[in-house]
Amino acid sequence: MLDVLQNLRWLDFLDIAIVAFILYRIILLIKGTRAVQMLLGLAVILIVFVASQVGGLFTLHWLLDNFLSSIILVVVVIFQNDIRRALMHVGRNPFFADLSYREESEVIDELVKACITMSARRIGALIVIERETGIKEFLESATEIDAKVSADLIVSIFLPTSPIHDGALVIQQGRLKMAGCFLPISQDPGISKALGTRHRAAIGLTEMVDAVAIVVSEETGGISFVVGGRLTRDLEQAALTRILQRLLAPSKTRRKGARS
Repeated sequence: MLDVLQNLRWLDFLDIAIVAFILYRIILLIKGTRAVQMLLGLAVILIVFVASQVGGLFTLHWLLDNFLSSIILVVVVIFQNDIRRALMHVGRNPFFADLSYREESEVIDELVKACITMSARRIGALIVIERETGIKEFLESATEIDAKVSADLIVSIFLPTSPIHDGALVIQQGRLKMAGCFLPISQDPGISKALGTRHRAAIGLTEMVDAVAIVVSEETGGISFVVGGRLTRDLEQAALTRILQRLLAPSKTRRKGARS
């Protein structure tokens, strides 16, 4: 043991630190997602594989050996959405990159005001906010708007008489960009049967990209927030404001604005 410690170089410590950091970030990325259950399943398969080898269960061991020989491909297929989300975090494109502190606060205030108004009037809505990852591939059939974020405009888009009220409204770089967007529906069998199409679309999109979504229920008026495929329901005004400020406004930008 002493010989091993004496032969360690500073590069070895750096190597260990980098690996530890990567593992830590992976744990944070998959925490609270289906990936945790899948990893537990793979761990059980590994335990059975070792047990079959020790216990002399040759047929079972042969089957698992062939399965585990393709484990890298299996992991890539199973965790493709999580891997995609992790790689997208390498390059960052902050939501409020070109806005001042006052402007970003106005965007959040107008957005929250619209959600509260629609909640009180039981107007169903799905609002998607693009963050670091572009979602252009999901907007091919959308209607272009390119307008300033306004509570009145958002409410008018989701009125039942509006021709684009069924789709999602997309906010990019602090502006209303697209409306009437039809998003991919989540195929997660664990989603509650009580959730409608809007909630499933919000979960489906945020499972694939780092965008966040707000859903206003037409039936109950409840406001839900979705990020990373995880749904938080029945939010009040203050809670929704806090979440938007935390996820959309870079802390550095907020500090600068607070000092000015």
